[in-house]
Amino acid sequence: MTNVLFAVLLAAFAACCFAAAIHLQHRSVRTDGRVRVTKLLRTPTWLAGTSLAVVGSGLHVLALALAPLAVVQPIGVLSLVLTTVIGGHSRRAAFAVCAGTAGFVVLSATSTVPVSSTVDSSRVQLVVVVAVVVAIVGLLTAGRVRCLALAASAAVLFGLGSALIRGAVLNGSPLLVAEAGALMLVGGWLVHQAYASGPPAVVIGAVTVLDPLTAVAVGIGFYGETSGIALPQLACAAVAIGGVIALTRHTPVDHPTWTRSETGQRILLAADTYPPDVNGAANFAARLAEGLAARGNDVHVVCPSPTAQTGSTVVRGVTVHRVASTRTPFHATFRVCTPWQVARALPAILAEARPDVVHVQAHFGVGRTVLRAAVSHDLPVVATNHFMPENLLDYGPLPRFLNGTLSAWAWRDLVRVYRRATAVTAPTPRAADLLRDRGLPTQAISCGIDLDRFGTPGAHLSTTTTAVFVGRLDPEKNVDDLLHALVLAPAVHAEIVGDGVRRTALEALALDLGVARRVRFHGYLPDDDLIAVLRRADVFCMPGTAELQSIATMEAMAAGLPVIAANAMALPHLVHHGVNGHLYPPGDSAALAGALRDLDTDPATRIAMGLASRQIVTRHDLTDTLDTFEALYQRVQEEATNHDHTRSHDRAALLG
Repeated sequence: MTNVLFAVLLAAFAACCFAAAIHLQHRSVRTDGRVRVTKLLRTPTWLAGTSLAVVGSGLHVLALALAPLAVVQPIGVLSLVLTTVIGGHSRRAAFAVCAGTAGFVVLSATSTVPVSSTVDSSRVQLVVVVAVVVAIVGLLTAGRVRCLALAASAAVLFGLGSALIRGAVLNGSPLLVAEAGALMLVGGWLVHQAYASGPPAVVIGAVTVLDPLTAVAVGIGFYGETSGIALPQLACAAVAIGGVIALTRHTPVDHPTWTRSETGQRILLAADTYPPDVNGAANFAARLAEGLAARGNDVHVVCPSPTAQTGSTVVRGVTVHRVASTRTPFHATFRVCTPWQVARALPAILAEARPDVVHVQAHFGVGRTVLRAAVSHDLPVVATNHFMPENLLDYGPLPRFLNGTLSAWAWRDLVRVYRRATAVTAPTPRAADLLRDRGLPTQAISCGIDLDRFGTPGAHLSTTTTAVFVGRLDPEKNVDDLLHALVLAPAVHAEIVGDGVRRTALEALALDLGVARRVRFHGYLPDDDLIAVLRRADVFCMPGTAELQSIATMEAMAAGLPVIAANAMALPHLVHHGVNGHLYPPGDSAALAGALRDLDTDPATRIAMGLASRQIVTRHDLTDTLDTFEALYQRVQEEATNHDHTRSHDRAALLG
């Protein structure tokens, strides 16, 4: 009995060493954001932590030589208690862990007796296979899932290694010592990978639950360590495990100690669409990234690759990380990244970018995965919404009568994902209201445009009035309304810039309506060619009914064009009826035709409205947008810092 008590003391002291080692090693790995052995070997904190781990391992081996696995191994749970209590977390959970562990150890110490010293190699191999499978799952995922899976795999290897050391003590086998050492080394590598993916309490929580469970199970299966009071032991174990789960669930993520950039902020933009994609969200993400980089910020973008290949390039001062993507069956030119594709690439991207703030542009495969990882790293997150479910439902193969149900579900999913962000923005007050109405506080910040690109608009007179549309030729843009209106406005011509799933159908409709000679389909145009089209046009037409801001309309206004737009969504924020254009009831092609005829016959009003458009759009200057986002990034970082200070104060108060 004296040996058992001494073993308990040794194991408890070893747990103290392990707790200190965890914090030192975790700090070293998380500071750099990745596991680099050559650098760790030159890091004093890591070397100090590793030294403590070696001392703890020696004490643990001595304890195993004096007492059964079921007595020694569960005491390692105390390292979790020390790790989390020092961090200022739940006293009740810590008490449950201590009480459950103490009860388990006391019962085991008074009743457990080993009856065998032989080890079945096939059983060892089975346990190793289980650990390998769990490790593979971890390496293919990200965030807390990766952290937990890698730590769990390490725990199984640690528990098996302790069992083999116990066997070596019982039968004096050097081979078992070598096997145990190899398992411990692999387990240590997995633990360091887990450190790079999540907080120390999550790592040590997984280890201290599965390590003793593995060791006790192996002790029973290999050496026949059994007792006659199994039910009370199971009850104590359940209390301890419940406390561990509570501690792990309520432990905040440790913030990486990355240093701030000396020249500006480090910003990581997560975009599910980015040039060469052609759409408003992609164009905004590129303008924002390039504008921030031009101001001296260190800007990184993670976005889908146009191919199945992952890689990074620097474009106009922005480091663009392309993630392998997958073609979609619903849109020929749009590619998406699955969460697991992003999860595989993200650890290296985060380690290189070391962001002060993360700005998510959507809640799809890239956005939601990056947001989840940022939250797990305790990084402040700004999330911007450019999405309306109605813009995607027409591409799917499902019946139209399901659109209402699917739209409601899509909005709930968006709110659920974005609720974890530090701040949420939308491009217009109307777009912000859509999220506020669903319980998500949202700030309206315009996407902004570079007014200088369009020069100073002047008086434009032509013998033939030309209306121009710019955008995707997709269902929600309602370009067919413009073609029908041309039938009722025979003096007006149209130029249509853009491409999409409806282009062939629209070209056929123009032929059927007899207006094909007055309509020119350009397809996609480079920026300079697009500006040339806008400058020679007389009026801009936007019949779309799902515009959260409509950058195309803003660009037309910057070019000095009057606008005829559907009275829907955010368009009334841009088009002031009778001032810089006309609003008409959505889908009413006759009303659209009437507005076209009015402007066709009144050049003076057309010019005056164009000048008013330019004046109205000045409030959306990209410079103001960049100023606003930089200020928002600074604010959310300060809030995160204040939160950390408050948490540190709470820890100090707890420790007295």
